[in-house]
Amino acid sequence: MEALRVEGLCRQFGGVSALRDVTFSVQSGEKVVIIGPNGAGKTTLFNVLNGQMPPTAGRIYLYGKDITNLPTYDRFQLGQSRSFQITTLFPRLTVLENCLVALQGKQPSRFHMVRPLTSYRELFTKAEKSLGAVALWEKRDERVQNISYGEQRRLEIAISLASEPKLLLLDEPSAGLTAGESVAIVDMIRNLRDITTLIVAHDMDLVFGVAERIIAMHYGEIIAQGTPEEIRINPRVREVYMGMEEAV
Repeated sequence: MEALRVEGLCRQFGGVSALRDVTFSVQSGEKVVIIGPNGAGKTTLFNVLNGQMPPTAGRIYLYGKDITNLPTYDRFQLGQSRSFQITTLFPRLTVLENCLVALQGKQPSRFHMVRPLTSYRELFTKAEKSLGAVALWEKRDERVQNISYGEQRRLEIAISLASEPKLLLLDEPSAGLTAGESVAIVDMIRNLRDITTLIVAHDMDLVFGVAERIIAMHYGEIIAQGTPEEIRINPRVREVYMGMEEAV
């Protein structure tokens, strides 16, 4: 089943084309990684997919529904979730409170402003499950500003997963992490079950460690799509992304 379909997506900033006729699809449950050098258009693509930025042209479909013009919060309600390259957590709240705030945002009861959050037992159950999955339940009462950067990255992913997304967008999930922390992130993504995952990454260990399929971009265009092995030996990808010249 097709989870995401992108058709002819374009995004211009004045006379500059950040995205040019980007077309691809992602199957339900598939793990797809988008690679490319800085300026390739990867983050712009994520911003358009997530509704933070409108496309200049093209269409986006989530499980067959046209979401091209839907705002971010409507996409979230339909099952799309995103983590960012730079953490977007509340540093003075605890790990648990950050997770609960995110969970509350998807509940109809989010509009009941006079009811204490502690009265929603089902939210605490979901938070415990999500934080346990990323080995952070023991740190639930720690303020986010006091935990390590690697733990903050894991918390962001836990928050993204807590909303039980159908499609998860991960923007550079291993950015700024140590080698050991990156391995933990790779293992976590590998263990995601039944969640369609689209990832932007520079970390080649992560790329080839989790990808079932890779999309390579350059100057706003898709230059190659294929299995990890097909992308590894693709001469165009080697030339523009890995800095290697094609053999003459």
